[in-house]
Amino acid sequence: MTIKVKKKMVASSRYGLKCPNKMNPEYITIHNTANDAAAENEINYMITNTSSTSFHFAVDDKEVVQGIPLDRNAWHSGDGTNGTGNRKSIAIEICYSESGGDRYKAAEKLAIKFVAQLLKERGWGVDRVRKHQDWNGKYCPHRILSEGRWNSFKASIEKELKALGGKTSVSKLKKTSSATKPKKKASKKVYKLPSGIFKVKTPMMKGDAVRRIQQALAAVYYYPNKGAKNNGVDGYYGPKTANAVKRFQLMHGLVADGIYGPKTKAKLEALLM
Repeated sequence: MTIKVKKKMVASSRYGLKCPNKMNPEYITIHNTANDAAAENEINYMITNTSSTSFHFAVDDKEVVQGIPLDRNAWHSGDGTNGTGNRKSIAIEICYSESGGDRYKAAEKLAIKFVAQLLKERGWGVDRVRKHQDWNGKYCPHRILSEGRWNSFKASIEKELKALGGKTSVSKLKKTSSATKPKKKASKKVYKLPSGIFKVKTPMMKGDAVRRIQQALAAVYYYPNKGAKNNGVDGYYGPKTANAVKRFQLMHGLVADGIYGPKTKAKLEALLM
């Protein structure tokens, strides 16, 4: 049975704060709330407060409530203005996460069914499901992680997806649109990547080579620094750059050590071609 979604949408006059960018989603990101509010209360508070923090859906033990259109981004992943989590993923908050108990279990069960439904509608596999932690390292969804259930949570989604007749195998991401993909000439000129090994050191590695790595990561949405000039590109290979490299590696099947080397260079170059 299709899960119906109650819509309590943010006013278009507040798009500039809550969801300023058009979005063609590629992932679904799972969050646990930090309180015990019901879904409609979560959405009402989100769409009316003065914070830019936003999310698409809240799910409690009885219903799914939507606050942000799916063709617009939400600020939920903590990975910056152009981060993949913020700009390319649908955010789902599971309610009653602070205290847990029966209400939370019921909310999580409904969320599992709803995520499977979203995957089925888009022809996606469970590989498109991410946790908040994947984007910026935050310990979220905190209840699922603290109980050691992330893998079983995804397995439950896959089971529901299979029951719906959806894809359970890996689903290919669509190619980046011409509107967001760097032009080839710009890639060759601006994103000519250096060879060698770059990592956090004391004294810190710095210079034009590091700047080119940062620019390349920014071009594929892994080096954001919201509100900073030039996305925070500064030519220093510090913890911020290492974290961006680590997240890029994690999302592209590489060893996530935060060290820029030949394999990371090759994967970046392939995306910028």
